Amino acid sequence: MFIGLGIVVLAFVLWAAGSSLNIFAAKIPSWGSWSFLFEGGDVVKNGATTHAAGLAQRWPNILALFALFAVVFGVAARFLRLKVPAFLGGFVALFVLSFAVNVFSTSKFANSYNLEAPLVALVVGLLLGNIFNLEGFFGGSLRTELYVKVGIVLLGATLPFTTIISAGPVAFLQATFIAVSTFLVIYFAATRLFGLDKRFAATLGAGGSICGVSAGIAVGSAVKTRKEHVSAVISIVVVWAIISIFLLTGLGKALGLADGVAGAWVGTSEFADAAGITAAASFGDQGIAAFTLMKVVGRDIFIGVWCLILAFVAITYWDRQDRVAEAKAAGKDISKLPKQKLDVAQIWHRFPKFVIGFFVASIFLTIVIATAGASASAGITSDLITPVKELRTWAFTFTFLSIGLTTRFKQLSSLGWKPIAAFSIGAVVNIILGFVLSAVLLPGFWANIPVA
Repeated sequence: MFIGLGIVVLAFVLWAAGSSLNIFAAKIPSWGSWSFLFEGGDVVKNGATTHAAGLAQRWPNILALFALFAVVFGVAARFLRLKVPAFLGGFVALFVLSFAVNVFSTSKFANSYNLEAPLVALVVGLLLGNIFNLEGFFGGSLRTELYVKVGIVLLGATLPFTTIISAGPVAFLQATFIAVSTFLVIYFAATRLFGLDKRFAATLGAGGSICGVSAGIAVGSAVKTRKEHVSAVISIVVVWAIISIFLLTGLGKALGLADGVAGAWVGTSEFADAAGITAAASFGDQGIAAFTLMKVVGRDIFIGVWCLILAFVAITYWDRQDRVAEAKAAGKDISKLPKQKLDVAQIWHRFPKFVIGFFVASIFLTIVIATAGASASAGITSDLITPVKELRTWAFTFTFLSIGLTTRFKQLSSLGWKPIAAFSIGAVVNIILGFVLSAVLLPGFWANIPVA
């Protein structure tokens, strides 16, 4: 949260001083030849000719971008109690790999096949991560949650708060209906069809209906499920999230869905923020905006509430069932069993703090735009919002590479088929319901989501 908001404030200060965050923006040009990539050249767009700088002219900005990210993420590594020198050494490798991905994705060859940076980064990461074990080489720098949450805070600075206010209630209702339905399907499939432990089933349901890995970890802790159950949920969520990236992106393109509609479907049916951003990025800024409204506004902000509800159920019902069974087995009087209390503070402890940063960034930039007036809107877009988008793209590229480099498909073989089957049933129901709500019942609403 602090990293994302710090970058937004830096962007504002530079803009107010007559400069721009563009000094940290790499802005790799779209290229069709090596000479154009390195030297740049004239580009005709909308009848106007402009000069696109090549890498030879942009290398100071690329180094400045690396320095900015190295400083802020290095400080984060210190607070995460990682070995900072090892982290920074690994981050150099991650940045170089991200640079290569962004260079490739801006080529005319990649554009002709819609090989956008998010999917390229994910595929490259998956190939390298499953052929070689590279986590040690990157020195703890593959921090998926860190990068994606910084990216989402930066995303808030490009999504007007007025849009959140107008679309938020719809996103909340749609997300709540889907989340409750998916959770119940996974929970009852896991407990009734496959006989899995109730706490394990609740953790599976949370991972598939609320916020992927984060919800799985938070709810697993709240209901006190076994550590290996949380690990199983994480593995299943990651694999299904990756499957959904290609499935939802492919179906959205094949069905010709409007960008906003496709983004809402992704936000409704993807399990993880990072994977969802990967898929939504294929549908442009409007797709990302709709996804964010559905996933962040509609689902992520209620992790704490879900933890409280499920912790209440676990403490007052499941735990008592276990204690009663143990007391009966030991021949004890069950009427004398002590009552357990629920800690309401779990709402705050489990609340995803980056969501606060997302809202603050959105409100802040909306106020800046409103007070600056219409005459300054073009300058705000080019010198404030556009460079923030550039840095957001890099943060998400770090995210996608980290997902791929840390995903091991062979780990699923040790989980058994029952939890995978229960989760898969819920995932299919989720995707179908998400399509019906986004593309059948509310297509006009999602197709017209405004963006900055």
